[in-house]
Amino acid sequence: MRSLPSLALGLVMAVGATSPVRAADPPENAPDAARIDVWPGPPPGESAGPVGEEAAKVDPKTKAVTSLTNVSRPTLSVFRPAPGKANGVAVIVAPGGGYTNLAWGHEGEQAARWLNTIGVTAFVLKYRVPRRPDDPKDKPPLRALMDAQRAISLVRGKAAAYGVDPNRIGMLGFSAGGHLTAAASTNADRRAYDPVDVTDRVSCRPDFAVLVYPGGLVAKGTVELSPEIRVSPKTPPTLLVHAHDDRVSPENSVAYYLALKHADVPAELLVFGSGGHGFGMRPGKHLAADWPKRCEEWMRDRGLLTSDARPPSE
Repeated sequence: MRSLPSLALGLVMAVGATSPVRAADPPENAPDAARIDVWPGPPPGESAGPVGEEAAKVDPKTKAVTSLTNVSRPTLSVFRPAPGKANGVAVIVAPGGGYTNLAWGHEGEQAARWLNTIGVTAFVLKYRVPRRPDDPKDKPPLRALMDAQRAISLVRGKAAAYGVDPNRIGMLGFSAGGHLTAAASTNADRRAYDPVDVTDRVSCRPDFAVLVYPGGLVAKGTVELSPEIRVSPKTPPTLLVHAHDDRVSPENSVAYYLALKHADVPAELLVFGSGGHGFGMRPGKHLAADWPKRCEEWMRDRGLLTSDARPPSE
């Protein structure tokens, strides 16, 4: 396969031990994090039947949820900044996990807590995983895109309730969540499901996007974008973060960046020299561990973090 040019910088990752726990409704790491249903009733597209009891992995030392799977009830967990710190920006966080599970800890709640420190209201999306038996093996699961599009419309439609600006609602995705963020960014003109209620009249386009080591953006065996990634001039401004030595090739991010450039969409690409895959919010000694700071700088440069908080209406 023809290779795209490489770029460089650096990171290291550390993995904590986990133990499995099964629960119909997994414990919430943060007791102050409100949780709302994405759908008013049964989610669309569940013709394949139940996927089993929802399961969680919990760190035996901290008791924090690190991973979730068998999700059939999509939710948004809401993390608010400290009083007086909110700036009116909202970000929907999509953890990775290969569309098999959700890395709920270091790619979900920890990311939300970091966003809170820069004044952003975060919504961690628990989207449906794993892929259902009727999902084509060569295509990304459609149900996850349904959940993401609905979540964006839901947050925008309730912007006043959360004290956020409906024109500053972004999406941050890791790995498969990065693919999901790209799919949501490039398919806002066509919903993956039939409208359910008035919420679906609200735009499902994120105003900006951050993709951290996304996979699946490039069609297998090529350097071309996958058919479902439909970059156009209407695609939102995007920051891409990857490591040169990632087993999920940085060519995914490079190809997406080039498509954005050709479409004249504002974009920035960071490719660090090392770091592998899945570093998320884990601390490390190399430069890639500083990606959240680079992301904050990018958001400030885009004028996104200017304080314009609005008191929540409820």
